[in-house]
Amino acid sequence: MMSRVLLVAVAVLWSARDGSAHPAPFSFLDLVIRGDGVHGTLVLHVVDVAYELTIEPAERLLEPDEIARTRERVFALVEPRLRVRTDVEAQIEWLSMEPAPDRHAVLLRFRIQVTAPGVLYVRTHVFPYDPVHQTFVNIYEGGQLRQQLIFNAGSDEYVFYTGTTQGALAVMRTFIPAGIHHIMIGPDHVLFLIGLLLLGGSWLSLVKIVTAFTLGHSVTLSLAALTIIMPSPRLIEPAIALSIIFVGADNLVRGSGRDVRAWAALVFGLVHGFGFANVLREFGLPPQALGWSLFSFNFGVEIGQLAIVLLVATALELIRRRDQVIGHRVAWGGSIVVIAAGTYWFVERVFFPGGA
Repeated sequence: MMSRVLLVAVAVLWSARDGSAHPAPFSFLDLVIRGDGVHGTLVLHVVDVAYELTIEPAERLLEPDEIARTRERVFALVEPRLRVRTDVEAQIEWLSMEPAPDRHAVLLRFRIQVTAPGVLYVRTHVFPYDPVHQTFVNIYEGGQLRQQLIFNAGSDEYVFYTGTTQGALAVMRTFIPAGIHHIMIGPDHVLFLIGLLLLGGSWLSLVKIVTAFTLGHSVTLSLAALTIIMPSPRLIEPAIALSIIFVGADNLVRGSGRDVRAWAALVFGLVHGFGFANVLREFGLPPQALGWSLFSFNFGVEIGQLAIVLLVATALELIRRRDQVIGHRVAWGGSIVVIAAGTYWFVERVFFPGGA
């Protein structure tokens, strides 16, 4: 953050120099989030604007009469290149264009009228004619600077979640489905859960198993997502495969011995949590809504997990009630499949990590 602040300071000093030449390829955008919408101020160097509109000399844009003549052309030029929107459909309303002689620039003011926006989406590249042009963006909320960004031609859209109830709900709408989706498309996590359920048991014992797994992966998901502990995926992914092998093997050898599935779920849940965190980091955690996004993703994982447990446990129980022998064969055969899949993933992730 300090290096970014210094870079912005350097850009400001450059832009304050004498305007006979283009001092630096920078624009500046301030976005202020309020209860009645988003208020924006965009500072553009007159050399850039004059080049795009073929105005000579560029200093004419600092004159009030020229401002009055060209403001609509400048708005039309900038509008398709300034992508600022909220979660509520609303158009940018251009308010004014003013000269800023001390910065050798023009200052454009605009607003997006929405009530209590929850999300702000930003992506901008104002002057594509200049491949090195950058736009420095400051986002303010509640009178405080909340985020600083630098955009260039290759920048992706940035998503900012406001610190409001609407912002929290927007985070939940994004990250809960992401958690559900991840558990549903993660065959290793799903197979681990199925392995834990194959031998059945009372609903109380199954609840203990699921709760233990939840506690385990919630702890490490949080630690890794907050960058407190970040083990390498080269270690975690083979360890997840080993956890699957262990569960399948335990089903075959335990017999009538002590049921350790809850302990296995807790211990190996710690490992699976790091796997969840790797995906969550790739998805991207918004720093201004870290707590809500982490909670929502984990909650989504739990919803998906519970759906799997209810479906699989109910199906297995129905089979056992219909025929105990068939139920035993399903558990035995399923455990063999679990071991085989875990072994395949372990070999693949250890010896062929590029294909994992």
